[in-house]
Amino acid sequence: MDTAQASLWVVVMLVALALAFDFMNGFHDAANSIATVVSTGVLKPTTAVVFAAFFNLLAIFIFHLSVAATIGKGIVQPGVVDIHVVFGALVGASTWNLVTWYYGIPSSSSHALIGGIVGAVIAKAGAGSLIAAGIWKTVLFIFVSPLLGFLLGSLMVVLVSWIFRRATPSRVDSWFRRLQLVSAGAYSLGHGGNDAQKTIGIIWLLLIATGYVSTADKLPPTWVIISCYMAIAAGTMFGGWRIVKTMGQKITKLKPVGGFCAETGGAMTLFLATALGIPVSTTHTITGAIVGVGSTQRASAVRWGVAGNIVWAWIFTIPASAFVAAIAYWVSLQVF
Repeated sequence: MDTAQASLWVVVMLVALALAFDFMNGFHDAANSIATVVSTGVLKPTTAVVFAAFFNLLAIFIFHLSVAATIGKGIVQPGVVDIHVVFGALVGASTWNLVTWYYGIPSSSSHALIGGIVGAVIAKAGAGSLIAAGIWKTVLFIFVSPLLGFLLGSLMVVLVSWIFRRATPSRVDSWFRRLQLVSAGAYSLGHGGNDAQKTIGIIWLLLIATGYVSTADKLPPTWVIISCYMAIAAGTMFGGWRIVKTMGQKITKLKPVGGFCAETGGAMTLFLATALGIPVSTTHTITGAIVGVGSTQRASAVRWGVAGNIVWAWIFTIPASAFVAAIAYWVSLQVF
């Protein structure tokens, strides 16, 4: 086999690995989209995952590829990325996803991927090869997205409580069992729109690095866009039930009205971040919104110990995935 053929097969393998990560992203983050709607009893689990997957896929027609552009061109200096960096990044991100899924910890697939890219690039060329503006924007939203989700979720509770202040509890429950379908659909739309684009970005980065796509191209190939959205939707359909239990039951108990407020606050945060081209964590966002909703009832309604464990997972995501990615980068040098 000549060098060109070998290079092509390595690229094909890495694209397949990226799509596997995208599937795992949907699988891992299914809880973000469906935990509230399942825990409130509005939808059965099997119906909920199909519902969420449909809206994940629908996002392809709605959102501009701003997040993909950030991943593809806004994090690493041109010319630094090669097949070894991409391999290291994907292995680092996938490993962290598997560990956190196994232990039922809602962590960020998005930040695992960013951490993977950072670790592999530093292993190859040092921190100077990173684009500081893109990195800091992403790191900033580790804190901004859950806080914004918390704020908007809380405000939604206050607004809904005022609007329905004269309604009976049974009437409110009946209304929001229907309205939660709207909010769950909106959140799943935001999840697909932000998260699928991260894998689009890493494949775009790979194709640019290997010369299959020009840096002058404003958009990645259509097949990349379609395959990434389909992969995350398929992953969502399989669901990550360990994390659903943590998100939907362990942090706080939710009724349909609370689920609606959390999903709506989270969806607004995701729509804003995607419009700005910022890769955010859907996990961080919905967790912040759920805590915000729970805290409006009373502080004791939130299991702060569980929430604290989740925050520790957030803190370790980027360094842990970066560490594994750096090791995977060095291993790949011996293999490819």
